[in-house]
Amino acid sequence: MTDVKQVAADLLAEQDALDEVVAGISEEQWSLPTPAPGWAVRDQIGHLAYFDGTAAMAISDPEAFKAAVQELMAGGDESVEDRTLYRHLSPSDLLDAWRNNRRRLAEVSAGLDDGTRVEWYGPSMGAKSFLTARLMEAWAHGQDVADALGVERPASDRLRHIAQLGVITRGWSYVNRGLTPPEGDVRVELTAPGGEEWAWGPEGAADTVRGPAEDFCKVVTQRRHVEDTALEVEGDLARDWMDKAQAFAGPATEGPRPRSTGTA
Repeated sequence: MTDVKQVAADLLAEQDALDEVVAGISEEQWSLPTPAPGWAVRDQIGHLAYFDGTAAMAISDPEAFKAAVQELMAGGDESVEDRTLYRHLSPSDLLDAWRNNRRRLAEVSAGLDDGTRVEWYGPSMGAKSFLTARLMEAWAHGQDVADALGVERPASDRLRHIAQLGVITRGWSYVNRGLTPPEGDVRVELTAPGGEEWAWGPEGAADTVRGPAEDFCKVVTQRRHVEDTALEVEGDLARDWMDKAQAFAGPATEGPRPRSTGTA
């Protein structure tokens, strides 16, 4: 079983990989629109910078973190979005802020163990789940950046963390919509970037999702519609899940429409 130290190391590697994508882009490219409505490349990095910073605070000073959450939710002249995207910073200062915040997150994460719980915006989270969520955020927002810049990112076996999160949040994808999770199992069989086969769920299940791990991760993080991937989905349970999958916290969202419709 993966321990919290390995997740922390993979989070750092995922952040560094995204840094390599944005480190050399032009000021104009920082302003390119991304698939997230109203968000430019700089907003994607600003989001990561802010929440990597508050994640470090949540670990190192839980009481200060709780106070910061109350202050954020209290409102003010700026929207929550504007206050959490660092829109007042230049691209170079924004990149520095993200690097500093994630460096601090790495430092304080070194003291976590598998039994540690961390305060967050909803319920507290186990340390491993907490860092896995940060890794998912880095990868998913990095996908938005890559799409905006028109670049391909090499997939890595770090995707196993996100795939695992996608599987275990199947029920959450329904509960978050006010629905009762359907009974029945779905078998998930994925091919890792490195060629290994990853599987979850009972063998012989009538409903299955099979295909590249990267495509599965794009669907559960709502970066691609399942029809725009190489996933093979069999059975009504599996199909309904892939249409509703949401591996991240927050209000239920519909995700992208199939690109073939021209409305994604």
